[in-house]
Amino acid sequence: MEFPEAQPEPGPQAVPGTVVHKFGGTSVADAERYRHVAQLLLAREESVQVTVVSAMKGVTDALIAMAEAAASGSADWRELWHELRGRHRGAAVALLGEAAGPTLEWLDQRFDHLAQILAALAVIGELPNEVLERVQGLGEVYSAHLLGHHLQALGEDCAVLDARDVLVVERNELGVAVDWALSAARLAEWRGGHPQPRVVATGFVARNHGGHITTLGRNGSDYSGAIFAALFGADELHIWTDVDGVLSADPRVVPEAVQLETLSYDEACELAYFGAKVVHPQTMYPAIERGLPIIIRNTFQPDHPGTRITASSEVSGPIKGLTLSPDLAVLNLEGTGLIGVPGTAERVFSALRNARVSVVMISQGSSEHSICCVVRQGESERARDALLSAFAHELGQGQVHRVQLTTGISVLAAVGDGMAGQPGVAARLFESLGRAQVNILAIAQGSSERNISVAIDSQHAAKALRAAHAGFWLSPQTFAVGVIGPGNVGAAFLDQLLEARQQLLGKANVDLRLRAIASSRRMLLGARALSGDWRAALAGSPEAVDLERFTEHLLSAHLPHVVIVDCSGSAAVADRYEGWLAAGIHVVTPNKQAGSGPLPRFRAIRAAAAASGARFRYEATVGAGLPVITTLRDLVDTGDKVTSIEGIFSGTLAWLFNKYDGSVPFSQLVAQARSMGYTEPDPRDDLSGVDVARKLVILAREAGREIGLEDVAVESLVPASLGQASVEEFMARLHEVDAALALRLRDARARGCVLRYVARLSRDLQPSVGLVEMPADHAFANLRLTDNVVQFTTRRYSENPLVVQGPGAGPEVTAAGVFSDLLRVAAGEGARL
Repeated sequence: MEFPEAQPEPGPQAVPGTVVHKFGGTSVADAERYRHVAQLLLAREESVQVTVVSAMKGVTDALIAMAEAAASGSADWRELWHELRGRHRGAAVALLGEAAGPTLEWLDQRFDHLAQILAALAVIGELPNEVLERVQGLGEVYSAHLLGHHLQALGEDCAVLDARDVLVVERNELGVAVDWALSAARLAEWRGGHPQPRVVATGFVARNHGGHITTLGRNGSDYSGAIFAALFGADELHIWTDVDGVLSADPRVVPEAVQLETLSYDEACELAYFGAKVVHPQTMYPAIERGLPIIIRNTFQPDHPGTRITASSEVSGPIKGLTLSPDLAVLNLEGTGLIGVPGTAERVFSALRNARVSVVMISQGSSEHSICCVVRQGESERARDALLSAFAHELGQGQVHRVQLTTGISVLAAVGDGMAGQPGVAARLFESLGRAQVNILAIAQGSSERNISVAIDSQHAAKALRAAHAGFWLSPQTFAVGVIGPGNVGAAFLDQLLEARQQLLGKANVDLRLRAIASSRRMLLGARALSGDWRAALAGSPEAVDLERFTEHLLSAHLPHVVIVDCSGSAAVADRYEGWLAAGIHVVTPNKQAGSGPLPRFRAIRAAAAASGARFRYEATVGAGLPVITTLRDLVDTGDKVTSIEGIFSGTLAWLFNKYDGSVPFSQLVAQARSMGYTEPDPRDDLSGVDVARKLVILAREAGREIGLEDVAVESLVPASLGQASVEEFMARLHEVDAALALRLRDARARGCVLRYVARLSRDLQPSVGLVEMPADHAFANLRLTDNVVQFTTRRYSENPLVVQGPGAGPEVTAAGVFSDLLRVAAGEGARL
């Protein structure tokens, strides 16, 4: 049957001719919402306005419960009836005030008739389907009259249309079919007596050819909206709901879901079929037939443009939406006897059809060894039994090996017109799922290339949806960032990160999302991205530190990349690097424990990074923000041979010996440095030389020397007698070293030299750190007070060694080195920095 002829689209400045609006139950939940809807409608300029309304929120369910209670003999239906009647009367009074009398009388008559029907059900003790159809559609009738009477009370020329007087439908195997010719004739007759420019119509209800009241099924009000749009020859259909439009994914699972400006009919149908709350597929059939635009709008934000569904949509990327269909099962028929046998698929689907089982998805390998289909879990056992019966002979002969049923399945569907002919879409989807450790049980893609569907275990469904969404909608350089150790360096890094984040996002499309901070006692986890006063938020967090949960939280968003920045000095945290890297988590750190710790752990860390592709960056472990490790790595990677490394790697010791000229005892200089914050709280951590030795081990390993801390000869400036003393006692007795150091200084000066604390690595000598004499004209003898310096002698730089020099201490400088490493990781993942 032909639809009514489409009207021409209005010009860009023209007032729309006829627009049909459909409002759902949440939009008309109470009197205040009806009033809001009326004002929304009155603000529009269309010349003919048809409004289709659902029942008030929850009313349809209440009517069904009432009918079931009456049929079961329960007296509860009377209480439900009084409650529902009171709700509608209250809405009428609130809307109409003193003019509510006629509407209250009309409502009382309808509720009295409903009470008679329910009383009859209580007598007969059963609920015939015809009666249920009549009862469950009454909410729409009440709702239409409430809105229509309200508009009339406002002085509007408005008619109320009971769809049961116009729509004629019949049910068949494919659902509800509209008798368009008869419905159009009845509407024309009705319009003859009701020519008003505003019409409020009931959704959901209709009659069949026998004149019996029926419904269009759940979501039938949307379908009614599309039917009336076709019958009225509308220019547009606006479906008003409680969201701004169609989202790229379910926002309850994916907080990052984005609103879609446009969809094609095909995209909307695919999304709707796989469970997205877009528009019911039935709703789109009349629209598709006549090219009618459907606009999904938010009743509560009427100025928002919503999502426009038309014959074609703007292609802004390969994927428009992702949906999950739960409560499914995989049914697999497998056997060598299927190979090359014509008609096998026909027998499978014929058996399922006879068992009245709907097939959601089909997958078959080119070998024809198996046929796999996805069915609804509630029908899965019936489907399995149907195949067992249909292939009983082949199973007995061994030609079919098994009929396997796997329950607890969900189907993830990626939908978009833009994927047609575009390489790499499936690869990106599978890469995202693989990174999230989601196993794919079956795959299907149609020749239209508009949909890629995968069957997965329902336990991993939410994780899969988030991972796939991150892969398509977010910048490929989006990182979930977790920071451990918000001390001096960590705090400076966090401040730098939060300050630079927006600039990096705008200029380089690098999205660094701070999602977690952990101190030694507590942690702060952000649902999306932490911002603002992180110090106060962390101090007020009640959550005790748990690095397992910390890690799970970073992974739970399934962003394209995860990086943990360890600004602690903890060996226990360093022990976790191998596991993090193996899981694909990048690690950036100024913590020297991993790079200089036990050699087996270092090898395991390197192996984990190599296996997963995750990056382990630790530039700030040597020289703070200076490019020491990067320079050494560039030398080695380009084939140069390192013959020796010498350096001053402690800003504290550099300052002490730059200042130590004999005019002030060494112990007083240490006290002065401590008061200025140049030393650790316990100066022995600097004076022992162990920290310098760790840095030398890190550089040695970077140069290819597999040594440990125990292989380095360390000269400590801490007397053995003071090693176990308290900090206060140590400072009080440090003068005990003054005489020996003064003697060494005099001897060095006598030879035209100065004292410097130097780390040395060469081919022939044992690695060492300690106090050495250097000529007064040596580069190391003329540094700024707290500078670090490293000198690389290589095959290429043999006559004139390569020197890297600059500030090598301080939280800001070290944090900048950490931040630089983080950006290098981003660049390694494709960011254009």
